[in-house]
Amino acid sequence: MFAFEIISKTDTTRARAGLIHTVHGNVKTPVFMPVGTLGTVKSLSPEELIDAGVEIILGNTYHLYLRPGCDVIRLFSGLHPFMHWDRPILTDSGGFQIFSLSKLAKIETAGVTFQSHIDGSQHRLTPEKSIKIQKCLGADIMMCLDNCIRYPSDKNEAEYGLDLTADWAKRCKATWLEDGQNALFGIIQGGMHRDLREKSVDDIVRVGFNGYAVGGLSVGEPKDIMLDIAGFTLKQLPDSKPKYVMGVGTPQDLLELVSLGADMFDCVLPTRNARNGQLFTQNGTINICNSRFKHDTDPIESGCTCYSCRNFARAYLRHLYLARELMAYRLNTIHNIHFYIRLMEQMHNAILKNEFEAFKTDFYEKLERGI
Repeated sequence: MFAFEIISKTDTTRARAGLIHTVHGNVKTPVFMPVGTLGTVKSLSPEELIDAGVEIILGNTYHLYLRPGCDVIRLFSGLHPFMHWDRPILTDSGGFQIFSLSKLAKIETAGVTFQSHIDGSQHRLTPEKSIKIQKCLGADIMMCLDNCIRYPSDKNEAEYGLDLTADWAKRCKATWLEDGQNALFGIIQGGMHRDLREKSVDDIVRVGFNGYAVGGLSVGEPKDIMLDIAGFTLKQLPDSKPKYVMGVGTPQDLLELVSLGADMFDCVLPTRNARNGQLFTQNGTINICNSRFKHDTDPIESGCTCYSCRNFARAYLRHLYLARELMAYRLNTIHNIHFYIRLMEQMHNAILKNEFEAFKTDFYEKLERGI
């Protein structure tokens, strides 16, 4: 049974600490969900995710539908046993992947016709089919199919997108209600237009969902516009439901968005950056390829308790990365995921103590001091 409770709020911001209840366990908020596109967070085992403190991951409906397909996952009674993960899973609807591969897709009221990026085969994804796939995956939290708007876009295009998203949301919920399995979140669209965002909130909240996501951000718009639209939209959403900002972002983004009332996040940044040798620390980002780390005997980050920092020096990690050893990607990813999870835990605890503003000030002071 899905439920959300708010445990604590701050006096000076809209930040709140909460708890999401699912059949696969509880999740403290604010929470960051590592992206497990193909049923795996790249290079990490489930045990390594648990060791890093991960409480929920994200799976990708579009990719898992194409490969390995529901016929395979059904043999295991869902994604949880298939990937040996017994904690909560949120699955996206496939809408963003279709948006990002728009040259291969045709969007209509009935649904989306798209060409597989794997073998060129033709497929049809409707709101109903998206929910049925997510039910097959056994997701604890499912997402409605939405029409993500590109940036920049004119107002007519954005309005068409939000109207399509609202229509699809109704159809997603009707299919979900056939058994009411687990939870379903609605997605807010509207481009970078405040009035359209407000209309989208009205449309989606009227349908009624277990939680709400702010979609269509981090698609190329400037950072100040992203934060403005996110903050405006979050404020319109009901406080009794979890609020999820999709596809965002940097540690600074998460801190600012938590201040604005966001509870949930996902992003490929910590895993993708790890594979590119970019490591997050409280004093800024390290490029482990840099020659300054060739003889560095320190861990990635002093005081970090992740497996990589407990056991290896920057010099060794640099050596592995330059030698293109597979272990480099694993150790880098362990650290970055641990950093993100620890950041969310620190924010959660600071909110409980009503010390969020002090934590935020300290966060930026450490960043300014640099590596």
